[in-house]
Amino acid sequence: LLQTRHAENKQDFCSIAHPDQTASPTESSLPESQKSSLYELVQAGWSKCWSKRENRPYWFNRFTNQSMWEMPILGQHDVISDPLGLNAASVEGAGDAGVGNGQRKRRLSEEAAHGGLNRHVSSSMPQNITTFLNGWPCLPSGYSNPGQQFHPAPAATRPSLPSFSFTQTADVLKEIYWDLDIQTNAVIRERAPANHLPPHPEIELQRAHLTTKLRQHYQELCYQREGIEPPPESFNRWLLERKVLDKGPDPLLPSDCDPIISRSMFREVMNDIPIRLSRIKYKEEARKLLFKYAEAAKKMIDSRNATPDSRKVVKWNVEDTINWLRRDHSASKEDYMDRLEHLRKQCGPHVTAVAKDSVEGICTKIYHISVEYVRRIRQAHQTLLKDCNITDPEAAEVQDRLVYCYPVRLALPSPNHPRVELHFENDISCLRYKGEMVKVNRGYFAKLELLYRYSCIDDPRFEKFLSRIWCLIKRYQVMFGAGVNEGMGLQGALPVPVFEVLNKQFGVSFECFASPLNSYFKQFCSAFPDTDGFFGSRGPFLNFSPASGSFEANPPFCEELMDAMVTHFEELLEKSSEPLSFIIFVPEWRDPLTPALNRMETSAFLRHHMSVPAFEHAYRSGSQYICKKEEMYYKAVHGTVIIFLQNDAGFTKWEPTPERIQELLAAYQVSQRTLGSPVPSSTSSAEIEGFEDIAFLCGQFLCRSHIPQSSSCI
Repeated sequence: LLQTRHAENKQDFCSIAHPDQTASPTESSLPESQKSSLYELVQAGWSKCWSKRENRPYWFNRFTNQSMWEMPILGQHDVISDPLGLNAASVEGAGDAGVGNGQRKRRLSEEAAHGGLNRHVSSSMPQNITTFLNGWPCLPSGYSNPGQQFHPAPAATRPSLPSFSFTQTADVLKEIYWDLDIQTNAVIRERAPANHLPPHPEIELQRAHLTTKLRQHYQELCYQREGIEPPPESFNRWLLERKVLDKGPDPLLPSDCDPIISRSMFREVMNDIPIRLSRIKYKEEARKLLFKYAEAAKKMIDSRNATPDSRKVVKWNVEDTINWLRRDHSASKEDYMDRLEHLRKQCGPHVTAVAKDSVEGICTKIYHISVEYVRRIRQAHQTLLKDCNITDPEAAEVQDRLVYCYPVRLALPSPNHPRVELHFENDISCLRYKGEMVKVNRGYFAKLELLYRYSCIDDPRFEKFLSRIWCLIKRYQVMFGAGVNEGMGLQGALPVPVFEVLNKQFGVSFECFASPLNSYFKQFCSAFPDTDGFFGSRGPFLNFSPASGSFEANPPFCEELMDAMVTHFEELLEKSSEPLSFIIFVPEWRDPLTPALNRMETSAFLRHHMSVPAFEHAYRSGSQYICKKEEMYYKAVHGTVIIFLQNDAGFTKWEPTPERIQELLAAYQVSQRTLGSPVPSSTSSAEIEGFEDIAFLCGQFLCRSHIPQSSSCI
């Protein structure tokens, strides 16, 4: 009933002044205690509204949809307006009372053991920062002193997590995986608003349907032309690799790439021809796999347009292998695997030669279908904006000055958004539009609200908040795919203690590859500037050019993207004389060595590098915003290399000294003891052994395609 009443009067909403706005004369005359009380009410989600029907004011909480006639009292419930206490916050445990109203729970790492890591406290604002850009402090236009230290101004408002009365507040706060109080030290040149079309649920729904359809086309082409299932997550890696090259207008689907044949997709499909090598544990499985490969290679050569020499070589090697299998029944698993490796070396080049045109056809067909889908989406989006009388704005003036980095701003205003329904199922927030539901944990829903409050400047009344969350989550769901745990490795993140040390010891305040769902800081780069900019994103990192700052980079494990990342790092470090530092976390792929890792380890800007062994560190799941607590962390099945790339000024300011390095390694140990991260149930010890066998057989590419990955989003 209260929710219905508020919906009827939604157009009459008029909230009380936000603490970072100029106070009215009436508010200025209030006693300090009442000012503090109003501030806490605003942070807890309360606003004072007017009811036309009752002709009187009332209080409404946008987090809980709770309405009250009388001014609410934090930590209590009104017996008259809520006699049963249905809307009251849980009071079980006096130690948790009031959490969220200005009080912060201790972090996981602080609860690990006595004397845990301390959080870095930002410095106060210096006098030389006097101007602001869209609410973000900027530096004087003539600033060029690399020796002078500059610090970000404190935010006008630093809200704590809103106080939820519909959940166990303590449980929400125990799972905090972010610190939105840390201010940025990333400095950029002022930039014009982006020309991306503003997100809209109707367009996002169309994009989701067409992307799903494109995945189905890919699956059908692989089966019809090569008789195989698509390699796991190869479509996701295709999207990443294409976006490194793509100059098209769509934020997700590629439409303007050169070359049009994807090296990533070609490589992964070719690795599964003539058959996909499965995980091996027992001797009999190895024997069957060898026999299947021999039969499939012979069948492919006989059915394709192969040269006489290729037919002869493959036929002879296959017959020799089959005779060996019939003759030797006492061979061990290692003998079978050695024989399979030999057969692949002899037959592989000939199999690749006859399948090359077909696999290139798959890559070309998928790309051209994507181009057509982008055209449809673009046309529908422009029609929607035209119907709303939204036209291209005049070019905005941009001053040539240094500013602290700020979220992406869109040049085009947003059209009115349709209604998105919100309801809660236990600890899950469910948002529905036209029957399509997306879900997010309540704690992460609260995080998105905070990021929106910090970053969005065109929706002060939160009228588009739910629809923009729906678009955001839908976009990432579509990118990852609908399979169980599919794509989650593309959005993994470092443990909390590691982030705390990076900030405390190396001044890191910015993530180069993240998303609003998995970011630790409120300033980060992400894949989709149109949906993520409202929640703090600075846009894709390859389009982000900082002049100064300390950054953490944990890229998606796509080789083409990592190579482009290294090129971008070196260009930035070369042209900046201000303190600039990048701490990079990449997989230790050395057999063979990846180009990106080789370039970083031989870079002129390399200051230090070290390795964390496999199974001795963990990543936080890419599905952290929705997964269960016991599935939140998983051990890395490969080593991780940590590389420090810094210019001279960055090395002077954030030098990786032995003491700092030791504390960083200790943070990994803290996370191990605290979290006790097991390998996920989907990756058993037998499967790990199988991974090693496949890596031994196929080398770099198949191993990297099939081992569970962990990184941030592009």
